[in-house]
Amino acid sequence: MITRLFLKLTDYPVFRRLLWKPIYELLAKRFRVKDWSFMNFGYAPSDNEAFLKLNEEDEINRYPIQLYHYLASKTNLAGLHVLEVGSGRGGGAAFIKKYHQPKKITGLDIAENAVRLANEYFGAEGIDFVQGSAERLPFPDESFDVVINVESSHTYGSVPRFLSEVKRVLREGGYLLCTDIRTSKDVIVFKEAMHTCGLQVVTEENISDNVRQAMELEEPIKQARIQENVPAFMREVFKQFAGVKGSKAHMNLKSGDLVYYRFVLRKSN
Repeated sequence: MITRLFLKLTDYPVFRRLLWKPIYELLAKRFRVKDWSFMNFGYAPSDNEAFLKLNEEDEINRYPIQLYHYLASKTNLAGLHVLEVGSGRGGGAAFIKKYHQPKKITGLDIAENAVRLANEYFGAEGIDFVQGSAERLPFPDESFDVVINVESSHTYGSVPRFLSEVKRVLREGGYLLCTDIRTSKDVIVFKEAMHTCGLQVVTEENISDNVRQAMELEEPIKQARIQENVPAFMREVFKQFAGVKGSKAHMNLKSGDLVYYRFVLRKSN
């Protein structure tokens, strides 16, 4: 009942702003397992996508890493200034810095505890994390070559406002790389926002099956982490949040009631 009420409340922008921040603050403060540095549903690549070779220490996060990799690979990040909006625990930005070699990557997140944790674990030369709102980015105009946004925009009060801010901070010719989940009804509004934000839509892809497959393939790792790190009274709710097999997110992706899209947008001259 509590889970259903929470999900219903997040249908409304004002509640999205109020509810998600304290949840991410709590997660960053309570669950400080370093190799649990990703919070997305993951991605299983399509047959036409090259296999991603990972260092042994990164294999435990293969599926969430792949969501970042096959998005970041849509353009060459080497030597560029990159912003990740919604950087969470910092694993995604750290992976991009390590494997895609931008000159600098800045991660921004609304949750202060998540920013503190990310800086503690991954802060180094060429990578840092700052606290701020996706709907009011604390950066000057034309500060970045690429903005990355992974499974985050569904928590924002206003996606159009976020996209307007992205357009402002992107340099001419820069890219927005974005991937996220929506209901089959809400995805229409999501796609319309992408097509009317003033950035050129280069590609849009429905990757729902790839995400669903990743959820199923990562099942043993998720279940073990929850068993080892989450108190018993929180496990059932956390399983829904994490998207284990049989969770609402998993079943709705399977039925088509939820869809997951990947976008590449460009700021044209």
